[in-house]
Amino acid sequence: MSQAMADDERKAHVESDGGIHVVRGSENQTVPQSASNSAPNSAPTKPAVHKTTQVVRPPVSANHPTTPQTLRGTRYGGFAPSVPPPPPQLDMTAPRTLSLLNVNTKDQLTVTYWSDGTYRREALDQLNHFCRDSQNNQQTEMDPLLFDVLWETMQAVGYGGAVEVLSAFRSPSTNAWLASMSRGVARDSQHMNGNAMDIRFPGVPVFKIRQAARSLQLGGVGFYPRSGFVHLDTGPIRYW
Repeated sequence: MSQAMADDERKAHVESDGGIHVVRGSENQTVPQSASNSAPNSAPTKPAVHKTTQVVRPPVSANHPTTPQTLRGTRYGGFAPSVPPPPPQLDMTAPRTLSLLNVNTKDQLTVTYWSDGTYRREALDQLNHFCRDSQNNQQTEMDPLLFDVLWETMQAVGYGGAVEVLSAFRSPSTNAWLASMSRGVARDSQHMNGNAMDIRFPGVPVFKIRQAARSLQLGGVGFYPRSGFVHLDTGPIRYW
């Protein structure tokens, strides 16, 4: 064999290097597609890792059942809303007397509207006139339960003085005018139904009046600390 033929054989020698087969000295070099896209010294691709989170829930104890209060307490760091206490027993035997001062008309009234287990018609008529719309003197039949809510609130606070009434009955026209002047006035206010009053007890903090009224669970209670009064009504039970 001549020296030229030996050189040709060495050029045609096939090398195997990491799965890449190259025929040296040949015009056609075969390189797999996967090898051509990777760097010569690149690290092998790691398989994808899928993490799973296992939620461990505490067992439900028979002594501590799951309630909306306990769930909210767990969610918000242990501070659960307290369950409202049962409403107090209302006194149905003692006479009920109110002393009122209308801040707008300056009218004053002291009247016993309940005695001997019944409402007194004459006294209710006096209260209807006292609670009239101060803008146009219109009046309506006030809900007698509203006076009970006021009287029971006074008993709970321990207040026996004159109640200052800022607002009671409102005609639709007066309420619409007030609603246009202030966002705090509802256009469908309970005042138009004759079952709402805005009141304050001179010398008694308004938050105490609010707490006492809410404990009755007899209707709506609105808290207005900046204006210094509490709203009472006999509509659905709600607080704001």
